[in-house]
Amino acid sequence: MQNELDPIIDQWYAHKDKGQQFYVTAIDEHDESVEVQHFDGDLEEISFEEWSELDIELSEEPENWSGALDVAEVDDYGTEITDTQASDWSEPGKDFSKSDTLGS
Repeated sequence: MQNELDPIIDQWYAHKDKGQQFYVTAIDEHDESVEVQHFDGDLEEISFEEWSELDIELSEEPENWSGALDVAEVDDYGTEITDTQASDWSEPGKDFSKSDTLGS
């Protein structure tokens, strides 16, 4: 079964059978290949012939596709909290006094 979809740079696609998403990062007319990046960040080069045999459909951009960008820094997620320490998670109530917890 041949698909009729042309590869379009920065367009998201999904495998119909698996639902896995990927997008096209480059098209090389000379080598007759398409470079795709999977949601998990893996890069793959696919020949035009292989592309035409893929069972795929157009897909919307995932809501959170940081996996594809291999985001490593917490600040890259847009958070403004940069001073959280490990001890803040192990003793979360230490910042409250008794009067705060009693509603006084």
